[in-house]
Amino acid sequence: MSEASGVIKLLTELMRLKAVPRLGWLLRGVRDVESVAAHSFGVAFIAMLIADRARQRGMRVDVERLLRLALLHDLTEARTGDLPSTIKSYYEPAALKAADERVAVEMLADLGPLGEQYLELWRDYEHRASLEARIVKAADKLDLLLQAREYEQGGARGLQEFWENAEADFSGLGVEELIADLVERLKKDRE
Repeated sequence: MSEASGVIKLLTELMRLKAVPRLGWLLRGVRDVESVAAHSFGVAFIAMLIADRARQRGMRVDVERLLRLALLHDLTEARTGDLPSTIKSYYEPAALKAADERVAVEMLADLGPLGEQYLELWRDYEHRASLEARIVKAADKLDLLLQAREYEQGGARGLQEFWENAEADFSGLGVEELIADLVERLKKDRE
């Protein structure tokens, strides 16, 4: 397969993310939910803002790497769909990770060395190996809270669990100093 064919094959597959709904919202009765692609845009933008805050505080952040991680973080959902925690709880975590790894490898295989570079970035995000990956994970959780607030303002009920789990979701990422005020502001605005 030529490089151009591999690129078009991947891009065609990624187009699905525009139509893949964020299933967790549907399971909670929200209608007209965001797509995975819309979520990924939000994550990338939030990650950029957090990275810029980090740089203002003297931290070294590779923003290009961070944005690449943000764009790749839900790559496999083009094949698996969005599996919320309520569904994931029925599977062994190791089995889910192995399946995700297999999907990522298969999706990126036709890109050759470029695919290997993307796979390394995707793995970094999955393992939270770098500061950039941890910032993207924090952005992923912030996007979730912002979206929950939007749905609540639109009349959705039963989304309290997202707010209750917020502290646990952010703990261990090592970026609390960059996001604590944002999370606190979101909670206050919600009241």
